[in-house]
Amino acid sequence: MKIFLVLSAIIAISQALTYSALVRQEWHSFKLQHDKKYSSTAEEEFRMKVYMENRELIAEHNARYAMKEVTFSMAMNEFGDLLHDEFVKMMNGYNSTHAEEMGKKGTPYVSQPNVKAPASADWTSTGAVSAIKNQGSCGSCWAFSATGAIEGQHFRATGQAVSLSEQNLIDCTTQYGNNGCYGGVFQSAFQYVIDNGGIDSESSYPYEAQQDGCRYSPQYSAATISTYVNIARGDEGQLTEAVGTIGPVSVAIDGSLQSFQFYSGGIYYDTACSSSNTNHAVLVVGYGTTSDGYAYWTLKNSWGTTWGQSGYFFLYRNYNNQCGVATAASYPVV
Repeated sequence: MKIFLVLSAIIAISQALTYSALVRQEWHSFKLQHDKKYSSTAEEEFRMKVYMENRELIAEHNARYAMKEVTFSMAMNEFGDLLHDEFVKMMNGYNSTHAEEMGKKGTPYVSQPNVKAPASADWTSTGAVSAIKNQGSCGSCWAFSATGAIEGQHFRATGQAVSLSEQNLIDCTTQYGNNGCYGGVFQSAFQYVIDNGGIDSESSYPYEAQQDGCRYSPQYSAATISTYVNIARGDEGQLTEAVGTIGPVSVAIDGSLQSFQFYSGGIYYDTACSSSNTNHAVLVVGYGTTSDGYAYWTLKNSWGTTWGQSGYFFLYRNYNNQCGVATAASYPVV
């Protein structure tokens, strides 16, 4: 009996050591993949603990996904060593309070009586949508949403695909109520481009992930707009019509949930996702309906290609304004 207990203890210790080694190896791979560096051993130990807790959360969720209890999967990504509060503070940069003020400007959307939205739309296959970008550790989602919408309308008007400068908007729109890496709204960005007479190209004014002095140069201006149009608050019908017939549309959503932090595929749905607490700006680039009848939106994020489905995600469409996708939606007019 004693021999059995000793052997059991040895096996348990061996398994624990093996698991610990695997965890360390996995942590090392995570740091290499995402170029993570820490200032001290204590900080690294803390970050590894956070990583392991997030890892467990993801595993539990995916077990439910395998049982078809939830509609989307989760995966480890570059945010794996962040506490959720840190993630929200860093990545959610849409100022909904300022957006309400800017929503009074622009032009209200008017449905065209003889125009019918197609059953589905995908602007990523036309050249109207630039490659996935990465805002980094800067709350500038609003700027990426704005450039994405302008890029789409510029392409539709001219046939030319051009990547526009988010840094131009970050540096030059403080007088419009935006606050660089600490938040802003795409409506203010549109108004700046209108008043300024243009926005520079990405290549002439590259992204820095921090605010600097305004360096707009008219000689490098790559696109202009004349006004912007606001979709009626919460109206997914108008949003569908606009996306289907006009092009990509800037929208704000509730992107603050931990489930969204690690989203990796499927149609995102979380009962805690707010339709009024919009805090993250993205771009609707299409919509459709699954083979089993579920309507969805296709959206472009600005968190790089390692997040979501190569940088994109899906939301339920016509489902009580899921995550506030139609709460604050606008598009520019070239």
